[in-house]
Amino acid sequence: MPASTPPPSPGGPAAGATTSPNVRWVLLGVMLAMLLSMLDTMVVGTAMPTIVGDLGGLRHISWVVTAYTLVTAVTTPVWGKLGDLYGRKHTYLASVAVFVAGSAVCGAAQSMTWLILARALQGIGAGGIGAGAFALIGALVPPRERGRYQGMSASVLAIGTIGGPLLGGFVTGHLGWRWAFYLNLPLGVLAFAWLGAKLYLPLNRGKATIDWPGIALLTATITAAVLATTWAGTTYAWGSWQIVGLGAATSAGLAGFIARQKRAAEPLMPLRIFTGHRNLPLALGMILVAGVVMFGGGLYLPLFQQTVQGASATGSGLLMVPMLVPIVIVSTIAGKVMSATGRYKIFPVLGAAFLTAGAALLATMDAGTSRLATSSSMVLIGVGLGFLMQMATTIAQNSVGLRDMGAAMSSAQLFRTLGGSLAIAAFGSMFTRAVRHHLPGATGSGTPATLPAAARAAYADGVADATGQIFLVIAVLCAAAFALALAVKEVPLKKAGPPRPAAADETELLESRASAEGHDAFSG
Repeated sequence: MPASTPPPSPGGPAAGATTSPNVRWVLLGVMLAMLLSMLDTMVVGTAMPTIVGDLGGLRHISWVVTAYTLVTAVTTPVWGKLGDLYGRKHTYLASVAVFVAGSAVCGAAQSMTWLILARALQGIGAGGIGAGAFALIGALVPPRERGRYQGMSASVLAIGTIGGPLLGGFVTGHLGWRWAFYLNLPLGVLAFAWLGAKLYLPLNRGKATIDWPGIALLTATITAAVLATTWAGTTYAWGSWQIVGLGAATSAGLAGFIARQKRAAEPLMPLRIFTGHRNLPLALGMILVAGVVMFGGGLYLPLFQQTVQGASATGSGLLMVPMLVPIVIVSTIAGKVMSATGRYKIFPVLGAAFLTAGAALLATMDAGTSRLATSSSMVLIGVGLGFLMQMATTIAQNSVGLRDMGAAMSSAQLFRTLGGSLAIAAFGSMFTRAVRHHLPGATGSGTPATLPAAARAAYADGVADATGQIFLVIAVLCAAAFALALAVKEVPLKKAGPPRPAAADETELLESRASAEGHDAFSG
């Protein structure tokens, strides 16, 4: 940092320091990179019908999403470990550069195969952006002050989710679908230049080895899991040999990965982060449930409102406002209270309670449910996510030492991604079965406009029934998250200094202090 700012310790803020205005400017660059990834996901979804009309390859359209999600999940832990070993600044800048390069290749695509491969390249960068952002916050901001930045990250989520579809529709309609990808170039260059100029972190000069066998095992495990959840109930039946085989491969790969992590000199995901303090696995469980709620709500609530309640699809992003605005407001308030008091356990408990209540109400929806009733329940979901989502990430940050911050945050991002993938697969199968029950022969993927008038009412009943079943499952999962939140052990947060979880030993603390006292090498 500039000379006027006290130098930080190797992994985080120096003891006795508070978050300076310079750090706040740095974090704006981090949030810009997060917005880049979030906007891309939502913009591309809006542009896909036009893309298919231009490039063809309708039967491969699912792979445009699957390739991106799969590669993001696989590379997230790798980026996190690289940041721990070689420095978070350069790995984060590299992830932004890869994402921008992938966006340029996507915009130039001349076939669906080209686009799918380019989306995989984008996914590599997205894996680093998602995991690196929260690891940087953990490295730059004292534990007590991290709550102040929950509103920033929640705002990025809201802007990306609401603004993405609107921006995607405008750009596709006026500039062409290729600009849905080219739009990332100026934003990415700005984020890269901003962080390159303003982000200063200690230079890691120690030699380290990469756990290549661990990377290979984790890649195989996640690939099998994502493919199983993507194909089950759609491409192949749940009991088919393909899905059973993928399930067996997932179990075998996970067992092999755990065994490898016990032996590796520099494990990709050190098992000590899961066993050192009970809060991390509890936080990861809550993060997974939050991912299920976000993906389930984001996909099926607009579909219910458009199909059953007759809402317009033109402003589909606006349909999520009753859920997303409370996320921003509540997470900001909760963060400020946490920063002022150092207490946080009450927030995930309240969040899971609100989520359970909101999901239970949404589970009662039918074809006669009013928009006001739906929006009111969505407000409860938004309040619950505002209390739970970012606070669970903060709990995860405060459950590990600085040397494992990247691994912990990449694990959080991985659980959020897998939660979404599991939600899409399981809920998609439930949705299709319910619609077919009311309207035999329907695929569950069409719209009432393509059906005869006599069949539209049956289709709407099927969508309402499916949505109710989906949110009943979500309510059960949120109740489980409530139990996890109650089990969290609250450790009062310090106003300054690097985070130290309850399980950290005195040796690690002494090493951290010695390193901070002798450290004078910084990289720009």
